[in-house]
Amino acid sequence: MTTETLLIDSALRNWKLNIDRTDKFFTPLSEQQLVEEIAPGKNRLIYLWGHLTAVNDALLPLLGLGERLHPELDAMFVTNPDRSVATISGVALKRLWDEINGTLWTKFSALSGSDWLKKHSSVSEEDFAREPHRNRFTILLGRTSHIAYHFGQAKLAERR
Repeated sequence: MTTETLLIDSALRNWKLNIDRTDKFFTPLSEQQLVEEIAPGKNRLIYLWGHLTAVNDALLPLLGLGERLHPELDAMFVTNPDRSVATISGVALKRLWDEINGTLWTKFSALSGSDWLKKHSSVSEEDFAREPHRNRFTILLGRTSHIAYHFGQAKLAERR
């Protein structure tokens, strides 16, 4: 394996680890548990899980891997605060979570090392020429950290 391949493999394994541990946390929760707040006055668990699902869905066009599968999730979990609009059930959210993350994993696995170093869709050609670090790989690293951050928030609910 080349150094490039090893780095990408490590990043993909870290992505998968964070998806799997987040899935393991949320999947067994009941509908009642999902509507519990992380902490008093804070977001509910379902909102956090929905947020992660919606943001992962947005990776498809950002990385140039296709259209979003469920853009309707943004209104429920990204652009509006928790409790301001109706959300879907935990069972429905689990189906979408699995669909989106399964699609991402399939598409991620098909990318070569040089594909990961290409620009993402929200950076212009001119800016990318000046800042080549604004690539797909950097997005993968940042979004993996995003999942880990919110997973840590969700774990706070266990303390209560």
